[in-house]
Amino acid sequence: MIDNSAYRIEARVPSTDDYMRLRLEAGLTPFSREAAEKGLPNSIFGVSLMYGNETVGMGRIIGDGGCFFQVTDIAILPEHQGRGLAKWIMAALSDFIATLPKSAYVSLIADVPANRLYAQFGFDETAPRSVGMARKVG
Repeated sequence: MIDNSAYRIEARVPSTDDYMRLRLEAGLTPFSREAAEKGLPNSIFGVSLMYGNETVGMGRIIGDGGCFFQVTDIAILPEHQGRGLAKWIMAALSDFIATLPKSAYVSLIADVPANRLYAQFGFDETAPRSVGMARKVG
């Protein structure tokens, strides 16, 4: 059994430096510093997974604050993966989601096999009724 007692969740959006480092090292598409500095302060809610004084994971909820929300940026440094820590992040985000208006629509884009994790927190695949679509600028 892995001892996770050295980890803790803090209810805060990571710093720009931590955000950029976590996305890159966890294998997510990196964003420019300009984009991160503009986007992060507009987060609805965020958590940072701490190991001592180091931010080793994160998760955010973005949206309009009333109707639409999206879970995004679930990332954990590779050397800290495989310990069930993503469940901690999702549990903290899920606790926040429970405080949203009952009519709110909360979505996410799941990479396989992470869809299994999200299903544990009440997220269902929407296909064939709807499908995820994206448009990248640039």
